[in-house]
Amino acid sequence: MTHPHRAIWGSGNATDFRDSWQARPLTIWLTGLSGAGKTTLAKETQHWLNATGIRALLIDGDQLRAGLCKDLRFSPEDRRENVRRAAHCSRLLNDQGFFVLASMISPTAADREHAREIIGHHRFLEVYVRADLEACKIRDPKGLYARVASGEISQFTGISAPYEPPQEPALTIDTTTSNISQSVRVLTELIQRRMQSWEKGQKPLSH
Repeated sequence: MTHPHRAIWGSGNATDFRDSWQARPLTIWLTGLSGAGKTTLAKETQHWLNATGIRALLIDGDQLRAGLCKDLRFSPEDRRENVRRAAHCSRLLNDQGFFVLASMISPTAADREHAREIIGHHRFLEVYVRADLEACKIRDPKGLYARVASGEISQFTGISAPYEPPQEPALTIDTTTSNISQSVRVLTELIQRRMQSWEKGQKPLSH
């Protein structure tokens, strides 16, 4: 069955595009508040890439904290280490030819810049998944905002801990005004533009 977001590459052989793109895997680093829609967008984009024949994997911040980063809490130092580990995982996967979608709150600009340096500027695309705090509270897919309100969780990004929005992301997607299909389309169009610029031999974007 054809995936609803399957790429249409225009002229040229789809296998050629796939093989060419697989040799230049990227990390799409999705940052934003909890509940903004990062993981949903990452999963749908992963499906789109896989349907196109491109090997893509998802790195989810919550899953990391349940395993590889289980020893970390939510101090600034531990948040920084969480981002560092995710970035190194992304780089290792890129080195093996996998396209990575990293769904990470990664609240500070400095930590995201460190991730960019680890992964490589030519491979790193920062995508800001924006949603206002009230919308995130209403969605609350993991029940975290409710736990914050009850006092069960402290040091929560966007409420008791700061979040620094990206100043110059490669793309901003506002999920309060765009549904998931629209959001996936905008992100996959960015991916295709990057791919096409490489096909034409243009210098990759630095952000």
